[in-house]
Amino acid sequence: MTGQRSIRETEKAVRAKLGGTPVKHEQMAAVSNIYRAASAVRQHFENSVLRGAELTWTSFVVLYVVWIWGEMETRYVAEEAGISKGTLTGVARTLAGRGLLERRGHPDDGRLALLRLTPGGERLMGEVFPAFNAEEVFVTEGLTDAECEVLADLLRKIVVRTEDKGEERRLHLLDGAEPAPRRSGRRARADG
Repeated sequence: MTGQRSIRETEKAVRAKLGGTPVKHEQMAAVSNIYRAASAVRQHFENSVLRGAELTWTSFVVLYVVWIWGEMETRYVAEEAGISKGTLTGVARTLAGRGLLERRGHPDDGRLALLRLTPGGERLMGEVFPAFNAEEVFVTEGLTDAECEVLADLLRKIVVRTEDKGEERRLHLLDGAEPAPRRSGRRARADG
């Protein structure tokens, strides 16, 4: 349970609030619970296994991507990690400062950069990943192996659908326009 309300209480309150609004409650609950589960898992991992290694979720994901795939261009690391190139720059700088990641220029294109793990980064991932997986087991303990496979397959379907059809849907919703730049949430102060 997060905060003061259980998931069931929240879902019930949402149904009451929306009343007759024509929404698909099952799909809304599915997506809301993906978000809730991801947030709960991320917070648990950051406060347990990653805390001991002095890693954030994002820094772990960056290390994991480079650990699995080997040396990669920064733009692909950012894409695989689901972060902006600007965020990757800061994370990579921090990890390089800790001696875990190395950044070097691309041999064929000076505008590009490559990232690879240092021996210390390889060692850390070799130590942290088994503990990380133990927490994956912990958070899914209420599921059987078969249920874990079904869950993974269902989530994979959502990812594939979004990757395959998301751009088409975005263009439809925005009448073909490019999305406006993201804002920090701050608005210009009104002169009064």
